[in-house]
Amino acid sequence: AGANFLRVVEQIKTRLKAKPVPVQLPIGAEEEFKGVVDLIRMKAIYWSEEDRGMTYELKDIPESMVAVCQEWRDKMVEAAAEANEELMEKYLEASELTNDEIKQGLRQQTLANEIVPVLCGSAFKNKGVQAVLDGVVEFLPSPTEVPDVKGINEDGTEGERNSSDDEPFAALAFKIMTDPFVGTLTFIRVYSGVLTSGSSVYNPIKSKKERIGRLLQMHANSREEIKEVRTGDIAACVGLKNVTTGETLCDLSNIITLERMEFPEPVISVAVEPKTKADQEKMGVALSKLAQEDPSFCVHTDEESGQTIISGMGELHLEIIVDRMMREFGVEANVGKPQVAYRETIRKPVEQESKYIRQTGGRGQYGHVWLRIEPQKPGTGFEFVNAIVGGAIPREYIPAVQKGIVEQMENGIRAGYPVVDVKVTLYDGSYHDVDSSEMAFKIAGSQGFKAGATKANPSLLEPVMKVEVVTPEEYMGDVVGDLNRRRGMIQGMDENPAGKVVDAEVPLAEMFGYATDLRSLTQGRATYTMEFLKYMEAPTSIAEAIINKQ
Repeated sequence: AGANFLRVVEQIKTRLKAKPVPVQLPIGAEEEFKGVVDLIRMKAIYWSEEDRGMTYELKDIPESMVAVCQEWRDKMVEAAAEANEELMEKYLEASELTNDEIKQGLRQQTLANEIVPVLCGSAFKNKGVQAVLDGVVEFLPSPTEVPDVKGINEDGTEGERNSSDDEPFAALAFKIMTDPFVGTLTFIRVYSGVLTSGSSVYNPIKSKKERIGRLLQMHANSREEIKEVRTGDIAACVGLKNVTTGETLCDLSNIITLERMEFPEPVISVAVEPKTKADQEKMGVALSKLAQEDPSFCVHTDEESGQTIISGMGELHLEIIVDRMMREFGVEANVGKPQVAYRETIRKPVEQESKYIRQTGGRGQYGHVWLRIEPQKPGTGFEFVNAIVGGAIPREYIPAVQKGIVEQMENGIRAGYPVVDVKVTLYDGSYHDVDSSEMAFKIAGSQGFKAGATKANPSLLEPVMKVEVVTPEEYMGDVVGDLNRRRGMIQGMDENPAGKVVDAEVPLAEMFGYATDLRSLTQGRATYTMEFLKYMEAPTSIAEAIINKQ
């Protein structure tokens, strides 16, 4: 409901700052959507209802649309003519171009990122699919028309691969899918070289060799087995064991790591419990497969309660996960209340000594460290620096100290939430020839971090979301007032054909149930989008309340 083609075209221009050029116009809208007008051929296209849009026929444009179609065709031809001087001269002389010249001009402009061709259709009604596929071929770049893909060579230098079958093989795994018949399918996009089924490739992220089982060409919900894939192809591999989304597969003798995808940290968690004993094992399998498919979704077991905790990007994200668990894996589960994924950090540097000494009947335990713990810029993460000189602590014990610190960071400082954005320098300590062990230094590191961080003015960080609300003007005051009550900070207000646009930054903790509240405020006429923006320090009163709950 609410579909409006020309409004969307305007939104592409105002919101995305692009130059949309419609090459089709819809005939009717919403329930009355019947077909499209092809502005290049100036013909109406109608799809058959009987074979679910597999066939279509060309007819004359409805009389009522001829004038508006001519107006938009003129704009399209003008955009195509701007592609080069030859087309522009012809257009200025004749005010018209041939159909092939229009396609040539639109393609050139699209490849130069000057325009965005806009088509329309309805997947639900099976209308417009063939035209979109033709548009992909006619307007979008082939693999040889895009810049060479860049990556990092094995020696750390920047490398690149030409889009050629003669280059060494390189591909990116961009999607993992679980199939009930063949198991895990890894979708890859080949950037260079040729890959044949049965051959071996290398995963530089995991430093593991993988053998390709079968290669499948996917056609919507059907598939066809193929022997090889070449540059520019997209295919699914069967039999890969250690590949996750965003990882590179490359030639064993010519290693390159392509740019990885960045996945945001989960910001919301819920506890899930299987309803029956039979669901327990099935739930573990289902969640591990879903986590493999979706890197922004995480699963872990709470050590204190023994509960299974699932974490994702929002309420809807986790609702979909639980729904898929039931539909695809037959797992019935009870779901707890959503919990915000808070983080902890520190605000001042400290130095901390930590000794772990245990003397028992036999061999004792001895670990002694000096740690410098410092805050880092937001988003920097954790950094461990080994500044030991003169062998004060033997090299083999250093990783144990780091491991102890990392484990303690996971358990938090005051509220039990993971610690982020800290730098820890191990700069001194001592050891015992007989009693020192990895375990002793791990415990010394863990206890030292906990003691030092507690004195380093710890603070609680909460996830803040970027929220955009589009509302009719008469509800603007109510919407802004409601966002302010939710501790939101209004960043700006704008206007577009759909209404007033409010941009705000709001703590996630205040956004639970917002969809329902917004519907009530605006009689269902406002919409909103929300995405994770950053972590910010929570106000003292909020932080204290959260810590006291733990």
